[in-house]
Amino acid sequence: MENKTEIAKLNKRYARLAARLGRTGLVLQGTITERFIETDKNGQTATTGPYYQWTFKRHAKTVTVNLSPAQIKQFQEAIDNNKVLEQTLKEMRELSRQILDATTEGVKRRKPK
Repeated sequence: MENKTEIAKLNKRYARLAARLGRTGLVLQGTITERFIETDKNGQTATTGPYYQWTFKRHAKTVTVNLSPAQIKQFQEAIDNNKVLEQTLKEMRELSRQILDATTEGVKRRKPK
């Protein structure tokens, strides 16, 4: 087992990460894509747009939702929050493993012959 000071540091870091989760705003998975449509009429090319689409997975299927310009900022913030959330959870899982390894006794291994 590690010394108590190291375990206390791990627990303190874990508590800070847990507090960060409570401050996380709205979260969404997916991406936002800006699209333009080119049309060819009478030999003239016209471009319309931009159009914004939010794409995400639901029940293992890709779903695409068109967004208004007013929605883009809030949806993008929620997507960015999700990335922070995922990174925070990844760190918390690793710290949890370290804390549990340091504070619990595992299976005694036999010495190799």
